[in-house]
Amino acid sequence: MGRAIRELWTGFKSLLVGMGITLRQFFRPTVNVPYPYRTLPISPRYRGHIVLVRDPQTGRALCIACKSCEKACPSDCIVVEGIKREGEKRKSVTEFKLDFTRCSLCGSCVEVCPVDAITFSKQYNLASTTKTAFYQIDLYQQVMEGSEQ
Repeated sequence: MGRAIRELWTGFKSLLVGMGITLRQFFRPTVNVPYPYRTLPISPRYRGHIVLVRDPQTGRALCIACKSCEKACPSDCIVVEGIKREGEKRKSVTEFKLDFTRCSLCGSCVEVCPVDAITFSKQYNLASTTKTAFYQIDLYQQVMEGSEQ
């Protein structure tokens, strides 16, 4: 009989302690952010997918189509094509495609670029209902349209 009363008392005390913790947490301010309406600042070291850098004078991509990034990529997810235009010293990029489903964001392409034409974006909200949206991201087209910088 005494053992049953002791267990009942221990259980009741445990219930009160648990409810006390719950009530304390209930009245604390929330830590989360209502995401689509407000966002937290992004860390300066954040590495999103790669983007081509636009030349401020010409408005075209800085890329010279040397294919160093394509060779340095361990995931083999970059395809670069370019042509030599008349009156220019270097080649100009005509196609720069990234298969983001294979990219590991290692940064080898950014490090090896001789003209610093590739950098990491700050874009983190990449969402799609299909995986095919990330197979071939045309970075050259984005630079020419001015949609990504």
